[in-house]
Parts: sequence; structure tokens; C-alpha cells
Amino acid sequence: PASYESALAELDRLVQAMESAQLPLDQLLDSYRRGAALLGHCRSQLDAVEQQVRVLDDGQLQPWNDPT
Repeated sequence: PASYESALAELDRLVQAMESAQLPLDQLLDSYRRGAALLGHCRSQLDAVEQQVRVLDDGQLQPWNDPT
């Protein structure tokens, strides 16, 4: 996918099509495989962004700490 947003949009379309229960079995399986690949892409993009996120604190960039 060209971007996180395009991958997410395609994943959303695939899920809607799969939930409609109108896909033939072979197309359903192909959609599932594509969806799994798109999900992996989105997760890796989010992980990369999370690594780069910083919070501005007193003029210094500090690593962002997840409060959870």
C-alpha cells in the first residue's frame, strides 16, 4: 500500500465485503489473506511511528512514555 491510510481503507473495504457474506469461498480466502497482510503493514507502520513519537518538554524532545 502507498500509505497507512490507503491500507486501512482497503482493509475496511475487505472487511465490509467479507461481512456481507456474498463472496465466493475462494474470494473470501483471498480477501482474508490480503486483509492479514494489510493488518501486518498497518501494525508495522504504527510501531515505526510509535518509536519516533516525542513529547516536547521544556524545549527538549523527550521520549514518549506510554502511561499504560
